[in-house]
Amino acid sequence: AWPFPYEALEPWYCQAERMYQVRGSLGEDPTEPHHSAAYEYPPVPDEAPIADIRARLKRKGLHPFSLPLGLDLDAWLSKARTPWDAHPNARDGKMDAETAALSVALSHENVRLETNARVTRLDTGAGSRIDRVTYVKNGETLTVSPEIVILAAGAVQSSVLLLRSKNDRFPKGLANSSDQVGRNFMNHNASAVIGVSPRFRNTSIYQKTFAFNDFYLSDGEGGPPLGNVQLLGRISEKVLKGSLPQAPEWLLRFITGHAIDFYAMSEDVPNPESRVMVDGDRIILQWQRTNWDAHLALVARLKAILKSIGFPIVLARPFDKRTPSHQCGTIRIGNDPAAAPLDAYCRAYDHDNLFVVDASFLPTSAAVNPALTIAAQALRVADHIASKDLQARDALADRTDKIGK
Repeated sequence: AWPFPYEALEPWYCQAERMYQVRGSLGEDPTEPHHSAAYEYPPVPDEAPIADIRARLKRKGLHPFSLPLGLDLDAWLSKARTPWDAHPNARDGKMDAETAALSVALSHENVRLETNARVTRLDTGAGSRIDRVTYVKNGETLTVSPEIVILAAGAVQSSVLLLRSKNDRFPKGLANSSDQVGRNFMNHNASAVIGVSPRFRNTSIYQKTFAFNDFYLSDGEGGPPLGNVQLLGRISEKVLKGSLPQAPEWLLRFITGHAIDFYAMSEDVPNPESRVMVDGDRIILQWQRTNWDAHLALVARLKAILKSIGFPIVLARPFDKRTPSHQCGTIRIGNDPAAAPLDAYCRAYDHDNLFVVDASFLPTSAAVNPALTIAAQALRVADHIASKDLQARDALADRTDKIGK
């Protein structure tokens, strides 16, 4: 269970959406929770072939909604006609952590980014606080002693760093008196599902503009939830060649030109035996899939839907651990220090100046991309740290004033 309700995070979701210039539309998704603020930008419009597919799905009684996308559309369109799915930041309109957050932070004089550096260890002093961060930069070992350490290396590497930083007082690793660091690794169950029809011509460039959650809260017949379905970025013949190496390129070009590409995503349920471990320099990922039957049911539903709207050939391929899909959960938050390494504000129970603010903190994976939740929680944690710091300074000023009197 999450240690706080959705309402505690909701204002920060809205702030993160503004920060990342998210484009979207409220009221189309029947599973949508409360939004206290509307999207500042309208959704990315469907290209003609995608609008056709959206209309076909609506006629089947489904509820496709405009996919929220962090994008400066004018900047993107001014550069080139290229898809944005899986497109790395090139300062060309796609909003990511560098574009929307890091570059803004670096505009302040008191922020510095240390590049070509790798943190190798966190050390505690006589007490439990983290008093030294060791890192290697250009072959030289250096240290820094900060007041607060915020770890955000990702669900695998954050766990690895804490486990490798074990010492005599913390023999299981830092922040790990609960023995939960590295455990509960989650990686979304995901499949590409491609519908092919000689009668359908896909001339779209962007494609990834809508999703539907009709099977998110249940299977549609009162059964358990299955997951989310959204469009993929266009799959080219070169991408398809990797899965079908023997097929001639002319055939793959025909398939991709007459196909619609979807991404089916289901929750991976936390399991303490699904975990990240270290063995010397080796990182061991022991991932045990959960909820796979629900995902197979979602793929089967999607395949049947695509066939019913005019796609006689439907191909499906699951992603395995070689294609990570939103890894999370290895240093989870919770109200019980015996069961979770972090409190509700991502502060380590074992070290009062250590926060872990990345995908590691998620207690559950849900069945959607966790990026906005991570961003919202980061803003919430930052506000908490800043307010506590302000309270401490006010208390110190008050004590100093009383001493002066």
